[in-house]
This record gives sequence, structure tokens and C-alpha cells, in this order.
Amino acid sequence: MRLVFFGTPEFAVPTLDAVAREHEVALVIAQPDKPAGRGMKLQAPAVAVRARELGLPLAQPPRIRNTEFLEEIERVAPDCGIVVAYGKILPAALLAIPKHGFLNVHASVLPRWRGAAPIQRAILAGDRQTGITIMQMEQGLDTGPMLAAQGVAIDRKTAGELTDELAALGANLMAEVLKRFSDAGRMRQNEARASYAPKIRKEEARLDFTLPAAQVERQVRAFNPVPGAYFEYEGERIKILAAELSELNGTPGTVLDHGLTIACGEGAIVPTMVQRAGRAPMLPAELLRGFVIPAGACLT
Repeated sequence: MRLVFFGTPEFAVPTLDAVAREHEVALVIAQPDKPAGRGMKLQAPAVAVRARELGLPLAQPPRIRNTEFLEEIERVAPDCGIVVAYGKILPAALLAIPKHGFLNVHASVLPRWRGAAPIQRAILAGDRQTGITIMQMEQGLDTGPMLAAQGVAIDRKTAGELTDELAALGANLMAEVLKRFSDAGRMRQNEARASYAPKIRKEEARLDFTLPAAQVERQVRAFNPVPGAYFEYEGERIKILAAELSELNGTPGTVLDHGLTIACGEGAIVPTMVQRAGRAPMLPAELLRGFVIPAGACLT
């Protein structure tokens, strides 16, 4: 099958690899290079890097709604389009170009968690499972009919760990769907069961110790690796990268001992990995050797 592939971050790379092994990828579309790192040097997105490694035709247009871009896709004449975390909404005129439309890899079992941040929202909500859906794209936000879906247990995985697991699952599921494409059934989503996963705002990563400890611990996992759940003490921002639960109680935000156990609205959390600004991740004991946070301190 002749394909056009839209994707940008590392999450999309396994699917690009999978479809390129079995099909003709006539064109890869990724978002433009963006400044990143301390030096703010232009950095190519992961999909662009991988497309070059595979020797695939690549385009990184700043706009995808203009006539010139649409005509370029028409010249490619794809049988089907594949979209994995591209990062922009595809216009109706673009969706109509491939003979078989566009298929999307979405990181949840739809209709739960439509939108930009399904992995983080599933963790924050305390869901026991999430998964992958392969759906036919239409104009609505993740509303299209489903061709396949598969769930995975969340357990105590971080967003980063789940992202890697779901990227691999999405690649395998897309490969299977394309193999049986002509026979693949399509199931409409149950609108009554739909929920939405809005983009994570930076301010959400600030830990709220008035919440129950179990919920605070979910914040830690949902925001690892980015943007990183944090608290502030004496003007310094400290990220908590991993934490365990404790049955100790106290005034929310108060450090209960010399090992950085932090009281929450119900119970407490015990950080097991932390990070100061500009430093590498470290154990709490390492942090406390160079940055004193005494028992009784109040964290915000």
C-alpha cells in the first residue's frame, strides 16, 4: 500500500518503522525543527531524524492548510494516510485526499480520553488500564470509527514508561490493521462514554499536598518525565520524579521526618528520586546533604 505518514515525536517512530517494512512510504510529514536545549539550537523531531535514516522522502511544512501543500499530497497520490502524534489538526480537504482516508494511532482505548494528553489523564484519574486505538480519522476530535483497540495495565508506571509501551503496541496494532485492511471492520464509538484529555498545563505540575497521598503520587507519575511534578522551598524548585506512599499523617505540605516524608491531605508521600534545577536526578539523601529541608518545614 502506498502511504503518507504524519508524525513528530519519538512516540511515532515505532509505527513509522513498522509500516516502512511492509509498505511504500511515499512521503513523511513532520513538524519543523524547533529550538531546544540550553543553547536553543534547532533540533529535528524524532520522526524527521528517523525518516532521513530510512532514506524516506521528508517534508516539514510550517503550514498544512495552504493550497501548495494540499497539491503536494495530491501528487503523492497515497492509498492511505497514517497519523501518529503529528501535533496539528488535519483539515477536511487533506483528510479527503487518500483513497482510503487517514488512520490514526491514539494512546487510549476510545472513547475514553479523546484529546492531547490521554496517557497523563489516565494516570491522574487513577485508571487501572489504558491502551491503543486505531481509528479512521474524521473532522471531530478523535471521534472516528475504530478498527482495532488493545488495553494494557497502568500499574505504577510513569507517563514515560507507558508512552514507550504504547508506542510499541501502537506500531504492532497498526501493522496488523494494514495487513487485513480490506477485511477490517469499523465500529462507531459510544458517545455516551466519551471523556476528554486536554493538554497538560505547566501549572498542573505543581504538587498539591492538600490532596490525598495516592493522588499526589499519581501526579508524580503522570508528569514524569515532563514537565516534572515539583514543590518549592525557599525559592528553589525541586522535582519529585518517583515516590512511595506512607500512612503517616500531618499538616499537608509539612516535612514529617529527616528523610523528606511529606504530609498530604490523607497520608503522606516518601520521595525516592528528586531533582534540583539544572542538576541530575538524585536520591533524597543526596539532595539533603547540599540543600537542607528540616523536619517541620512547610513545602508549597
